[in-house]
Amino acid sequence: MGSGPQRIVCLSTETCEVLYCLGEQQRIVGISGFTVRPPQARKEKPKIAAFTSAKIDEIIALEPDLVLGYCDLQAGLLADLARAGLEVHLFNQRSIAGILRMISTLGALVGAAERAAELVAELEDGLLQVRNAAPQGAARPRVYFEEWNEPLISGIGWVSELIELAGGQDCFAELASAPGARQRIIADPQEVVRRAPDIIIGSWCGKRFRPEQVSARDGWQAIPAVRNGQLHEIKSADILQPGVGALTDGLQQLVGIIAGWRAR
Repeated sequence: MGSGPQRIVCLSTETCEVLYCLGEQQRIVGISGFTVRPPQARKEKPKIAAFTSAKIDEIIALEPDLVLGYCDLQAGLLADLARAGLEVHLFNQRSIAGILRMISTLGALVGAAERAAELVAELEDGLLQVRNAAPQGAARPRVYFEEWNEPLISGIGWVSELIELAGGQDCFAELASAPGARQRIIADPQEVVRRAPDIIIGSWCGKRFRPEQVSARDGWQAIPAVRNGQLHEIKSADILQPGVGALTDGLQQLVGIIAGWRAR
């Protein structure tokens, strides 16, 4: 057993994924029910929480020496656990740089700083390769990324950055830096029509994307993406969790979608 906490509860999925990548998964004693990366985590770790709700007594019973959470939505839960005497750490990464910093911090917390630095370097190298592979002077499609459909919510910070990296232009880039989903609500669906995206990507957090519902929205038949059948899904587990998967699988799917659009 290395240094640092030995019994970790991961209330969000990306910290679980990072600990597995670092080879430190033996420390994990509880995970979020939404965890899908890596697949073996679901098989071998007890699921003790949804995203915003958890049974505090169940978590305390695991006798964790560190509980890891993510963002404002889990702040109340972590505060309750802290009041119950547990040690907690709340990550709040909203950008590519923030994701890389989270990996470094988590590595330091579990005495695996060197392996974390290697992982960050691997990820940075992958991002650079994607940037360098983008065809010079090629058209950059306008991309509308929809994180939720009722109301319409556009993509969060790291998603917007990954779209740009993959060779697209985020239609709602000005909303991406907003910390909360409420600030990314598109109140008027006609605004999407006006911005005329070439590609629409749906990633409806936790439910299946329905392209036929999108196409049927009032006036949306005028959108180039709808006219040309450029409606795609990236599963939320691959891009909406700010960890390793978004910077690898999520980014590669974006690259593929944009390459497909160019090929047309």
